[in-house]
Amino acid sequence: MTKLQPALFLPIALIAVPLIEIALFVVIGGQIGLLATIAVVVATAVAGTMLLRHQGLAALEKARRSAEAGELPVAALVDAVFLFVAGLLLLTPGFLTDAFGLALFVPPLRGALAGWAWRMLRAAGAVHVHGRPGTGGEGGGARNGMGPVIEGHWREVEETPDGTEGGESPWRG
Repeated sequence: MTKLQPALFLPIALIAVPLIEIALFVVIGGQIGLLATIAVVVATAVAGTMLLRHQGLAALEKARRSAEAGELPVAALVDAVFLFVAGLLLLTPGFLTDAFGLALFVPPLRGALAGWAWRMLRAAGAVHVHGRPGTGGEGGGARNGMGPVIEGHWREVEETPDGTEGGESPWRG
């Protein structure tokens, strides 16, 4: 059996998720009734909004504390992304999306998913992290005032007395 190609995942999900949601609405709605089904959908949207507000503010506070300590708030930002996705899933009407959205509000599960996503990105070559000496190895954080190395392209630019970069400004006629 061949492995599912990443490019096929999104189109399949865009077709499968609504079909599964419709089937769940029919089955669950038939068991508990129309009004109860609507009440559950509205209740999960309200609960998701409240959870997102509470845990989202906590993630922002964690990011602020990390930044004040001179560290990159990567963990807090990853938490915020997962919480945003959880909120979107809970606001989307449906039982399957609600189940996944509620699951993303569980911190240990978020951590496990973040670890899995990090490993997948590294395996795909999408992320390269190089540690500096004294930072505890690869991606060692901002200990001793030194964070991970971020590679990029640069060029040295000399400023002229009028504050423009080396020569004529492209903004002047």
